Amino acid sequence: MSQVLSPGTSAPDFTLHVTPDQCLSLSEFRDRPVILAFYPADWSPVCGDQMVLYNQVRPEFLKHGAEVLGVSVDGAWCHQAFAKARNLHFPLLADFEPKGSVSKSYGAYREGDGVSERALFVIDRNGVIFWSYRSPLAVNPGADGILNALERLPS
Repeated sequence: MSQVLSPGTSAPDFTLHVTPDQCLSLSEFRDRPVILAFYPADWSPVCGDQMVLYNQVRPEFLKHGAEVLGVSVDGAWCHQAFAKARNLHFPLLADFEPKGSVSKSYGAYREGDGVSERALFVIDRNGVIFWSYRSPLAVNPGADGILNALERLPS
């Protein structure tokens, strides 16, 4: 099992594809909290439920000024189809090539399986990890930990 980056660590910046022809960088979200939700794969039952939950809870995240970003090793085309099928309204980022490089930088990559861990990070307005959690692969971590962290974030 990986050891994910701990609170107090500067969040590694990255640029990943959000669509086949558009990229998004973590640095674009400076001055607002970010929730990074690493997950193993589009189309798996637990991942689908987890991403749908975050879509449903997203208005609560936005009340704290936070945006959620999903990250997996799936490609941008796969993410587009998954987001459309699940009616998701937040970015899914493709940590596709080099495979898992962003997941690895957060300690959230399962080397033997070739997928991201189910890991969550709340990053503060200054780009520092405020809260992190790695869930067992087969367990949906829910949103309570994220919401608790957002409530404790300094303004």
